[in-house]
Amino acid sequence: MKNIVPTIAAIHDISGYGRCSTTVALPILSALGCQVCPLPTAILSNHTGYKDFFFFDYTDYLEEYYKHWEINNFKFDCMYSGFLGSQKQIEIITDIIERMKKNNNTLIVVDPVMGDHGEVYSTYTKELIEKMNELVKHADIITPNLTEVCILLNIKYESTNLSIETLKDYLYKLSTIGPNTVLITGVKTVDNEFVNVCYDKKENKYYKIPYENIDIKYPGTGDLFTSLFVGYLFKGLKLPEAIEKASKFVTLAVKTTSKYDVDINNGVLFELIMKDLFNENNIYNYLVI
Repeated sequence: MKNIVPTIAAIHDISGYGRCSTTVALPILSALGCQVCPLPTAILSNHTGYKDFFFFDYTDYLEEYYKHWEINNFKFDCMYSGFLGSQKQIEIITDIIERMKKNNNTLIVVDPVMGDHGEVYSTYTKELIEKMNELVKHADIITPNLTEVCILLNIKYESTNLSIETLKDYLYKLSTIGPNTVLITGVKTVDNEFVNVCYDKKENKYYKIPYENIDIKYPGTGDLFTSLFVGYLFKGLKLPEAIEKASKFVTLAVKTTSKYDVDINNGVLFELIMKDLFNENNIYNYLVI
């Protein structure tokens, strides 16, 4: 039985200041009609882009926390995970995913946060990468950026001038690991076009979703994109439509924020444009490739 309101277990850290992870997922998914239930991996005063921060590792409490959800027989339509900081965390979350899928047929969305711009995050060891590969096997949908694609496939990172055929090859290879849907974000093609690309294994269809790139980097935009994408899926949009709507909102959020003299570390000012979540313009530019 599905919940009246789609109920999402959001497995992220909680940063008290700075728009990222849970503090992005909660307002965005709630506005799109979903109940968000945080399962915190860590608690921070603010995210680590700032020079000073308080950090409390929640790993040792994850299992007990989730156990009480099971005791109370809570049902989840979706589980959505982001940055995971240790092997133990990934092992616990992998076990939780198996239990969720067995008991609730829950949709599993994994954002395999491991790096960006060709660089692996300093916290990620070889062993941790192997564990993330195991987690990806259990996912229904994964949303890696190009760096994370190369980490998962153990291939050389190339930042630009990628052909559509190369991207389709990446998508297919990632799908053989386990997920039914693979979405690669933030790619520049050989035609100097910025796109998100996606493969739906069940339909055996590949999609290209162009977007407008704004050359300013704010933290938390990946969390914003995936939260939007999940929310739009649960509003009934088709896969490429959800991707395109999410892309457009992120672009608008970056454009809007760039007009103000604000600390980049605080993320995009999405609160100023929440009404645009419900833009009824149904003209889509995605292509089947």
